[in-house]
Amino acid sequence: MKQLVQAFPTQLHEAIIIGQSYRFQTPKKDFANVVLTGLGGSGIGGSIVQNYVADKMKIPFIVNKDYFLPSFINADSLVIVSSYSGNTEETLAAMKQAIKAKATVVCITSGGKVSDMAKRKNFDCILLPAGMPPRSCLGYSMVQVLYTLQHFGYIKSDFEASLKAAIKLLKAEEKDIQKQAKALAKKLAGKTPIIYAASSFEGVAVRFRQQINENSKMLCWHHVIPEMNHNELVGWRDKDATRAVVFLRNENDYERTQMRMDINRQVIRKYTSNITELWSKGKTHFERVFYIVHLTDWATVYLAELHGVDATEVKVIDHLKNALAEA
Repeated sequence: MKQLVQAFPTQLHEAIIIGQSYRFQTPKKDFANVVLTGLGGSGIGGSIVQNYVADKMKIPFIVNKDYFLPSFINADSLVIVSSYSGNTEETLAAMKQAIKAKATVVCITSGGKVSDMAKRKNFDCILLPAGMPPRSCLGYSMVQVLYTLQHFGYIKSDFEASLKAAIKLLKAEEKDIQKQAKALAKKLAGKTPIIYAASSFEGVAVRFRQQINENSKMLCWHHVIPEMNHNELVGWRDKDATRAVVFLRNENDYERTQMRMDINRQVIRKYTSNITELWSKGKTHFERVFYIVHLTDWATVYLAELHGVDATEVKVIDHLKNALAEA
């Protein structure tokens, strides 16, 4: 897993090449909605893109993480099927529903049943390098979602410059990123991590939570601001040294949200002194996103080492899949 995290900037570079090289056969069309269906490491890229396009797309962009697609899916829908393995049970079920609803389907996968079905139906299918854990392929899968949206005219090509700037930033900051990650891992070791971020940065917060779950083999939770101020903040009543809070912050977060975070920190400090603020770096959106993603990915790997667990192993998920296959 260390090698995979280390290679993340290279992966982003390769993902750009894949996206630029792919030639869509499906012509541009005006859709009523766009739905990305995918789970886990294959779905989180959709969540991050959803935050990115919120102020750019004039039609809904929805991320589906279930067996079932929303009932509004029809011939005027674009369904992006994201499954790194190509064999995700829930995603395959949703893909079949998209076909039945006569939606336009674009697939992002490394192979498997998704690829086979796409070939039979003559769907666009962007193939990714195979043989890695899906969560380690965020760059590959997420970037292809951006190129798909660009092809259909929903976003401009300026995201490419932001991605390239992110690659340059990560390479330049690598040593400092790892240093911060090690310090963060020490603060989270043996604790229950609690992650807070602006609602517009929720995809990155979810990514961090999922990496703590899978890499570090720990439970944690996340919430977003301002919503957290209307419920969870009241739950901070008892001192508990086992809680470790991480605020994910950006200098361009909405000013009222920034004020809320500052006040939240003051309130929470009464109940735990283990509070960390991670500030993103960079001038562009994806510089900020991938700076935090890369830093927190490293932190979860170091955290796995501190706990003496294998960051790559996910035996319980394999057990679940095998049990479902036998049912």
